[in-house]
Amino acid sequence: PGLSYTWIFNNNTLYVQEDTRRFVSQETGNLYIAKVEPSDVGNYTCLVTNSRAEQSVWGPPTPLTLRSDGVMGEYEPKIEVRFPETTYAEKGSSVRLECFALGK
Repeated sequence: PGLSYTWIFNNNTLYVQEDTRRFVSQETGNLYIAKVEPSDVGNYTCLVTNSRAEQSVWGPPTPLTLRSDGVMGEYEPKIEVRFPETTYAEKGSSVRLECFALGK
């Protein structure tokens, strides 16, 4: 609780905007990009903020490059789910559960 994750693109103050292709998990901090495009190539840096301690920590830059050989690597299709055993919610509030489909 109290942690938030923000991704920065190419060391700019341009935050990675979530849209239909990009998603930042506030549970794990992972950045997911579907259908990578040439404009996605560059360095990504994660900023983790603890609002309770009022502190932030920068992670190391992670480069994203496009492969020219068309090989995706070994990503077998799978559904990645990390639901907690029990989720509590106040009546009338919203709950966000994260589920990802990965693969070729």
